[in-house]
Amino acid sequence: MSVRRAGRRSFAVTLAGAALLLWAAPAHAIPSFARQTRLPCSACHTQFPELTEMGRNFKLNGYVLRSIDAIEVADSAGHQELLLNLPSILSMMFQASATTTAHSMPGAKNTSVFLPDQLSMFLAGEISPKLGAFVQVTMDPQSGRLAIDNTELRYATQTHLFGQGATVGLSMNNNPTISDLWNVTPVWAFPYSSSSIAPTPAAASVIDGMLGQRVAGLTAFAFINNTVFAEFGGYRASPIGAVQPLTNDSATTGVVRGVAPYWRLAVSKGWGNSVLMVGTYGIAERQYPGGGADLTGPTDGFTDIAFDAQLMRMSGENEITLAATWIHEKQSLDAAFASGAASAASHTLNTIRGRLTYHIRQRYGFTLAPFVVTGDADATLYAPASVTGSASGSPNSSGIIAEADYMPWQNVRLSAQYTAYTKFNGGTTNYDGFGRNASWNNTLYMSMWLMY
Repeated sequence: MSVRRAGRRSFAVTLAGAALLLWAAPAHAIPSFARQTRLPCSACHTQFPELTEMGRNFKLNGYVLRSIDAIEVADSAGHQELLLNLPSILSMMFQASATTTAHSMPGAKNTSVFLPDQLSMFLAGEISPKLGAFVQVTMDPQSGRLAIDNTELRYATQTHLFGQGATVGLSMNNNPTISDLWNVTPVWAFPYSSSSIAPTPAAASVIDGMLGQRVAGLTAFAFINNTVFAEFGGYRASPIGAVQPLTNDSATTGVVRGVAPYWRLAVSKGWGNSVLMVGTYGIAERQYPGGGADLTGPTDGFTDIAFDAQLMRMSGENEITLAATWIHEKQSLDAAFASGAASAASHTLNTIRGRLTYHIRQRYGFTLAPFVVTGDADATLYAPASVTGSASGSPNSSGIIAEADYMPWQNVRLSAQYTAYTKFNGGTTNYDGFGRNASWNNTLYMSMWLMY
């Protein structure tokens, strides 16, 4: 084996190509990536984790852009058999926070401090030619346990489709939309950090974070002529922390039956200092109730169809992002209705989120993000309960998130985030049937986020 400055020429060519796509904006900051590429975080992010055009291309191509020494082995035909980066591609994330609600929850302190709020380790970067990884292991501050968090293995290569240059590949991951390139789909959408203990609305669609670390999926993607992105694949039940094979004595709930198909289509176009993306994504799945119930018989079905858009525009050293998504979910609650957990077997749920972010250089960020959740009322599914319930049986919630960020360094962020509710679980006053008002759940979340 020999130690060589591997890939310097390919790095220069790739970087030159990426520079043609980069509209003078700063990218998704795992320090492992910065060490591997010898580029600052601002090469791929506005403010982490929001990706720029170059950041999206780095992720698209499997996290393999590299300008560091490596150990390489090739056979007599020149086929590369081993590639190991010499500098470590391990990194860590540390968050500390304080959460205060406008009115304390019954029997609880009104201000909670977490040190850490989140502590994560990452294995992120090039694993072998054309294959990269993003593997996150996170400690739960309340249980003190480590567990696998968001994980993706990504293979990518260059080819031609329909007479156009294209990047094609495969993504193996454990959270639908983690493989996406834009900061609008649920996994990487704003807010990038929020309180883990503040009250949140009772209803959420399954693609909106409900399947994370509960499934394992394989998707195939293609980005044609840096314009049309398509991704299709499927997910099977694979809950982290559950004994396999899954049986009816498992405490795991919402066990996916068979394969849940996932899709993503997007069109991206750049002009001048602007880049616009419009797209659609979704998933269709049926799941057993689980939680001790037999993994046979009636299932609940969820079909999520979503549309999204993102506009990023540079103005001198500053940047503005406009983003929005609408998720429509059709629910066929056959199992829940049969067991008496729902009053009707058919429901719909709609989620709308928008975001306006203004970045001043890479130092300051200001965001306003309204949100609305609406759906069919169900007095059993959304029953009265202190803080978390609904007196009207309605899931309707709405409000706005305002956040101010200060980054004294590119890998350090100080944030003040305020969430204000205009409606919570179907009401503004006494929404839960126990005297709590929606505005009582307004939350101030202060955080410090370090990446190293």
